[in-house]
Amino acid sequence: MEVSRERLEADIESHLEWLDQEMKRLVKQIRQHIDQDPDLKDRQTLLDSIPGVGERTIAMLIAFSVSPQRFDNARQATAFAGLDSRQHESGSSVRGKPRLSKIGHAFLRKSPYMPAIVTLYRTNWGKRFFNRLSASGKAPKLIIAAMMRKLIHVAFGVMKSGKPCEPALHGA
Repeated sequence: MEVSRERLEADIESHLEWLDQEMKRLVKQIRQHIDQDPDLKDRQTLLDSIPGVGERTIAMLIAFSVSPQRFDNARQATAFAGLDSRQHESGSSVRGKPRLSKIGHAFLRKSPYMPAIVTLYRTNWGKRFFNRLSASGKAPKLIIAAMMRKLIHVAFGVMKSGKPCEPALHGA
């Protein structure tokens, strides 16, 4: 039994190394693809101006075309991502809390989570946003979801206007 366990561990280790190499290769291919296309490169430059948004999130936003060419407004883009709110009401007796609809694309919905955390806790813009919502009694999870939604809105606005993000304009 010990011999087979050691053999399996070696196989698992080699498979994990292969997966690591494949991930690096794919990230490199994505970078090259974006760098070779002038339109994608422009989008990347614009999205990179948003505080807290990194390379992987930019690639997701570009891949799912969260842009004015695909959506008429930012609300449609957030709905596609599943970051729009949904009311739960039935008559006069059932009044549930609004929740994220989660109807949209799961990968796109998950991608702004870490950027939202970074923005809320590491940037002045995010800290003001967090303080304003927490002062009005909002829960931290709700504030994170609100920042995720706001990041999609800002990404859409930046791509629509063609101008880099100015955090002072997006208020807190």
